[in-house]
Amino acid sequence: MSPTRRLAVGVRALAAVLSVLVLAGSGWGWYLAKVAEASLSRTDAIPTDGNVDAQGNGGEAMNLLLVGRDSRAGLTPEQQEEYVTGDPTGLLNTDTMMLVHVPADGSAASFVSLPRDLYVPIPGNGKGKLNSAYGDGYNAAQGEDSDRDSAGAQSLIRTVSQFSGLRIDHYAEINLLGFINLSTIVGGVDVNICKAVDDSVTGAHFDAGPQTLSGSQALLFVRQRHGLPSELDRQRRQQVYLAGMLRNLLSKNLLLDPAKQQAIVKQVGSSVTFDKGLDVFDLAAQLQSVKPGNITFQTLPGLKDDKVDGSDVLVPSDPAALTTFFASLSADPAEAPAPEPPAPVAAAAPADVTVSVFNGSGVKGAAATAATALGTAGFVASSGGNAPANTDRTTIAAAPGDEAKAAAVAAQVPGAAVTVDAAVPAGTVQLTLGKDFQAVGQAVDAPAPAPAPAGTYATTERTAEDTSCII
Repeated sequence: MSPTRRLAVGVRALAAVLSVLVLAGSGWGWYLAKVAEASLSRTDAIPTDGNVDAQGNGGEAMNLLLVGRDSRAGLTPEQQEEYVTGDPTGLLNTDTMMLVHVPADGSAASFVSLPRDLYVPIPGNGKGKLNSAYGDGYNAAQGEDSDRDSAGAQSLIRTVSQFSGLRIDHYAEINLLGFINLSTIVGGVDVNICKAVDDSVTGAHFDAGPQTLSGSQALLFVRQRHGLPSELDRQRRQQVYLAGMLRNLLSKNLLLDPAKQQAIVKQVGSSVTFDKGLDVFDLAAQLQSVKPGNITFQTLPGLKDDKVDGSDVLVPSDPAALTTFFASLSADPAEAPAPEPPAPVAAAAPADVTVSVFNGSGVKGAAATAATALGTAGFVASSGGNAPANTDRTTIAAAPGDEAKAAAVAAQVPGAAVTVDAAVPAGTVQLTLGKDFQAVGQAVDAPAPAPAPAGTYATTERTAEDTSCII
């Protein structure tokens, strides 16, 4: 498929759905949303089988799958040329998809980009790219176009549910014209680009820095692939654009402009398809307290490039890590109360604390130097010799009952890990210097996050209020 056909249809879906949800919060907006509700297209998208909550902790939370059919419905030939829509054949692929998770209390929303090239099992069709699941279901079905559309959506939902372990509760899609018009209605969307772009393949030309995009420029931004490090960077661009759209939709300028509200809702009503069971007003009520700072956009962790039958695909380097990611996404914090923090321990006087310092830092003489510094601070300190070379973490260990003495040493080495160890002689605190140790009186270096396995893409996360630049 050519780059000009790989359109960010998931971006269009999210913008349209949230247009209705945001506006439904006011009296005037409620009326407009009611108008949109009457004109929305519906499809029987939610399957009765193969769509389960394998994680077992979904509860009253909601998972919405946002997709887009790369349809040119409503576009004139002139608009197809202006927006570089490409060849209109083979439009069953869903090249951009997002899974939206909203906890039961509606306090936040997480948007996870699902890569088009993710190589996954497709129920009833072996393995393939995620973006082919819709077409597989559509082509296998019989009947009218509406019946085959429903079969395509159900195939995609079964596929997403199977690899994520989540039940998909609702479904939404939008066409190309809806995105173009929405971008214009809201006055364009502000984005911030780190470096200037000049891509002769897609025609994407952007200056560096903050700028406002709409129409064809918006399409070029969200679908650009050439010159980006990976497919996941394309997803991040789509997320940045959606964040800007959300900021526009939640701004006072739009919420106080009935004409814009009416134009948005009219556009949504003519370009969005929802599943038959989605109640716009129930969903709006669930999302009414969400603010941009509580809306996160994420990419999947641990994916790596691979080839299957000569085609580029993305595969999980550690399938268990992907399962854990989705489990953490669906585990709402409200389900289990946070443990009470331990009561602070009053530190003993330095003169009452005997410290034995061991050197695992790899720096010759570090234990003796630290012991001298502790002695100057009033401790009874001495070097205990060497610990295993190149110990990563500085630790403070004390016997049960000596927590106050350990606290006194911890005050001299902020950030060191403190443990209670019955093997440590009572009355003595053991300070083991690691590679993160700086000096007595200075905080240790915070441990760096574990890098992603070689050849894999690390997950990324940003909120809708983040306006930092994007590659």
